[in-house]
Parts: sequence; C-alpha cells; structure tokens
Amino acid sequence: MEKITVIGAGSWGTVLANMLALKGHTVTLWAYETETVQTILKTGVNETFMPELKLSPNVKPTNDINVAVDSVKYVIFTVPSQFLRKVLSLVESKLSSEAILVTAVKGIEKVTLMTASTIIRDFLPNEIAALSGPSFANEVALKKPAAVSLGVTNDGVGHTLQDIFNTEYFRVYTNDDIVGVELGGALKNVIAIASGISDGLSLGFNARAALITRGLSEIVRLGVKMGARERTFSGLSGIGDLVLTCTGALSRNYSVGKKLGIGMTPDEIVKSMKAVAEGVETSLSAYELSVKHAVEMPIVEQVYKVIHHGKDPGSAVKELMSRELKREF
Repeated sequence: MEKITVIGAGSWGTVLANMLALKGHTVTLWAYETETVQTILKTGVNETFMPELKLSPNVKPTNDINVAVDSVKYVIFTVPSQFLRKVLSLVESKLSSEAILVTAVKGIEKVTLMTASTIIRDFLPNEIAALSGPSFANEVALKKPAAVSLGVTNDGVGHTLQDIFNTEYFRVYTNDDIVGVELGGALKNVIAIASGISDGLSLGFNARAALITRGLSEIVRLGVKMGARERTFSGLSGIGDLVLTCTGALSRNYSVGKKLGIGMTPDEIVKSMKAVAEGVETSLSAYELSVKHAVEMPIVEQVYKVIHHGKDPGSAVKELMSRELKREF
C-alpha cells in the first residue's frame, strides 16, 4: 500500500481520494477551503462538492501543504487548470524528486496556452502522467463501471500506476501520447458547451450529433498540429470523453452551454456554480491555440465568441450552418 496525496478537494479529487483509500492506500486530501477540511473531519463527508459520498477513514484531509506532500510517493493534481501554477509554487520546494506526479486536470492555461503536464514541467523534473477519460465523479463514487486513459511515457511507471488506480469498477489503459490524452480531455469541454447550447436552443438530436462529430474533427486537427497522434482521439480520452461530456446531464460544461442556450449570461452562470467548468476558460485558450497554429476550428471559435464577446447563441449557430460548403475529409 502506498502513501498518496490528492491536491484539490473538488468532486473529482474527493472521489479519486476515496477510491484509492478504499484499496487500502493512505491518502491525504489537500483542500484550499478550510471549511471543507473541517467538515470532512467532523462528518466524513465533503458536503460542498460531494455531499452524497461517505469517505473512507483512510482519507486524511488537510489545508497544510507541508503535511500534504511530506514524504509522499504519489501526488495527484485535480485543481482547476487556472490555479495549478499557484499550487505548484507552493509544493515545488517540498516534493521529493522521486515522487511520481499525476495530473487529472482537464483544461488549458490562459496566456501560456499550456496543458497541465507542461505547467508541471516548468516547476518539477519528476515523472509525470496524465489521467483522463469518460469518468463522471458521481458515477465513480457509486462504483459504476468506467474506463480511462493514463498518458505516460515510462512503461514501468505506467504499470505501477495502473495497479494503483485500477479497481473492479475503474479500468485504466496506458497510452504514451500524453499530449493527445491531455488535449482530448481539455478540448472536449469546449465542444460540450456547444452541445449544451444546441440543446438549450432545442435544435434536436441531429444537431447535437453533428456538433460532436465535427467537434472531434476540430480537436484532431489541432491535436495533430501540436504533436499528438490522431489515433489517441479515437480512444477513451478522445471520443469517449467527448461523447460523455456532450450528452450527459452530469456534465458541468454541457450544463453551462444549455444555460447559455436558454438565455443566461456567462457571468450569471459562473456565479451560480460551486464547481469550476473548465470549458469556460479553455474556450479562450483553445481559440488562441487555433489562431497560433493556423488550425480552422469554427465550433470552438463560436463558443469563444458567445462566452467572451457576448455573441447571441442563435446567431452563432446560423453562422456555423452558413459557412462555405466543402468536402468532409
């Protein structure tokens, strides 16, 4: 059994910590919010982000970053992408160079346009892996079957992490394309907002299917341009996560899109949410990446304009449907 720390006590961090603790690992769960730690210590429940889950006694919550990373062998980051750099500045001088780092962050940092693993590499020389795929936290908490991708270039580390994470209901596949695994997990959130907008506007199943399919094409085009392998996007961290997030009511990003479709503003939506919907900020990063790499991403562009420039969602749909006709491939 291993000593593991999960940095970030949102819904996904809480569920991962509990899943690992149920396997017998000693798991420290670091939370930014003091009240989250106090509530878990008192009730055994993260009432803010995962109120329906009773946590294993092996989950040890803390606000003290020194306690969280002291002599730890595995560190899993689940904080929102826009806060990852700040967290890393707190831990970089405290972590052992032997610690193995796992990012379960599905976003792209603004300004730098970096994924989580590349942000981590700015601070630490450690082995890094990326966990991504179709995995709603609520369903994993209920021990419903899920399968995910683990992006990792070191086979030995990959096999070790498979053993650590894998359970009878949580299956882990390795993939040495970390870039593809991360980009699939981040960019699908933007397409999920588009899917939610479509449903909010009551455009029907045909429209949603088209958005998912053409959205995947956009993700593949950008991913390949950035060094990912095309086949990665046909896997769990690509189309698997995309379909889930674009169709599941439990998806925060889909929910954001649906609220945009019925007329709420981005500010109203963000203020009404406890948890972060990564696609809101990643829509800006994704659009800027498309410009930087000269990749055509019309769906991403329209989501970006709706969220960051107040464009009417209905007008965005009309613009997508009236684009110049062309070959599919």
